[in-house]
Amino acid sequence: MTGIAAAAGVVRPAVAEGGDGTDPVVLAQEMLRFDTSHTGQGGVTLPFAEALRAKWTAAGVSTQIIPTPKADNAHLVARVPGQGGKPPLLFMSHSDVVTVERENWQQDPYGGAIVDGWLHGRGAIDMKGAGAAFMAAILRHVKEGATFDRDILYLADADEEGGAYGARWLVDNHYDKVAAGAAITEGGWLLTGPDGMAPMLASLSTRDRTSILTEVSATGAATHSSHPDDGPAITRLGAALTALSRYKPAVRLPALVRDYFTALGQATPDTRFATAIRHLLRAEAQADRDHWGAVVVRLSDHPWIHNSLLRTTFSFVGQRGGYYSSIVPSTAVAEVRIGFVPDGDDPTRFIDDVRTLLSAQGATLRLIGREGDTDTQILARLTSDLSLPASSVDTDVYRHWDAATREVYPGLRTAPSQFEASTSARPWREKGIPVYGLYPYAVDGDTATRMHGNNERVNTDALRQGTEALYRFLARLRV
Repeated sequence: MTGIAAAAGVVRPAVAEGGDGTDPVVLAQEMLRFDTSHTGQGGVTLPFAEALRAKWTAAGVSTQIIPTPKADNAHLVARVPGQGGKPPLLFMSHSDVVTVERENWQQDPYGGAIVDGWLHGRGAIDMKGAGAAFMAAILRHVKEGATFDRDILYLADADEEGGAYGARWLVDNHYDKVAAGAAITEGGWLLTGPDGMAPMLASLSTRDRTSILTEVSATGAATHSSHPDDGPAITRLGAALTALSRYKPAVRLPALVRDYFTALGQATPDTRFATAIRHLLRAEAQADRDHWGAVVVRLSDHPWIHNSLLRTTFSFVGQRGGYYSSIVPSTAVAEVRIGFVPDGDDPTRFIDDVRTLLSAQGATLRLIGREGDTDTQILARLTSDLSLPASSVDTDVYRHWDAATREVYPGLRTAPSQFEASTSARPWREKGIPVYGLYPYAVDGDTATRMHGNNERVNTDALRQGTEALYRFLARLRV
């Protein structure tokens, strides 16, 4: 096998041939060939929903397409009826994906090519690969004639990556179609160890980070390019962004993050990494936590993920300034997304500190929210989102996932975790419904970094093994 390998003794999944939806690799290929990409305004998801509906219908499963007010944009819900003894379990898999830089891809981002055991395409990780695994595991039980102890719902939701008609709109307008007692979506990772091959730790996320978009701007004199002054706006903006990139927010260790790193320290075979984690968890002074947090990130095989779990982060996502080559512009602006750890930094105080830092560089910070929002409203909504409690691990869904994962990957450690991004889960969590997140395939550091990046891909063996774990999970719900 090329690429990520399974740990010794893993259960080998049955591989179904053909396009009936029970082979996750074939199904993921078909999903990837639909271009549902966009840059925040919502994608064209109706053809994708219709294609999935055809597979569910062929298996005898009832479906409903819920069109949104945007043309060719829709949600799909499939329902496998159970005995009804328990509230439904909802699998959420968003159908839209972010756009691509085509010139930087080695394979067609919408071709679904398999090269050396890797399935390539936009959404292979986030999250058509996961959606294919969810759907394939459910359909395999359906084709076996299974009856579950509850209804099983599959939702291909639109506008998760941006747009007006995503999960919030769906819950507000059609909640009866997606009401559930628990839900599973994207989130926790199945991380490989130092060899980049064998799975080391499986996490199920029970809480999301939350972020806000901001604008950093700087001003200067507008003049002819033949006689610039000493402080043009673009130069001032550059200095401000440099200062911001060098600013390292304090390491925070709320309970969920602490539990995750405890499990990671026990799972890793890298003794230096394990020692650094122990020092981090034992540190009492903030300076010591910051020091050992930096060491942990430096030694991690997944540094971007682990840095985001430990502190508030800045992501520099856009920049504009200037409009003609003979004009020095008066204003330059950069978009910066600030991601917050729940139970970490206080957002209001943190924004005040950032504004002070930028002011020293002659720059300002503006919060971006809904049209007409004030800073107070944006920060209040952010604080409310961050206050949503983690989903309980004392549920049959969590216990069944834990048991099934250990069954397919013998000896693998599992743990609840915080997800480093936001998902579609919020509207359900606000109703007190536990939502859990996972990507059901082993990933090394390089693979995880390709999420939303160039040459996104997933290992085909890892995808099938993860689907097997989902199948074993669902088997525990059969009657």
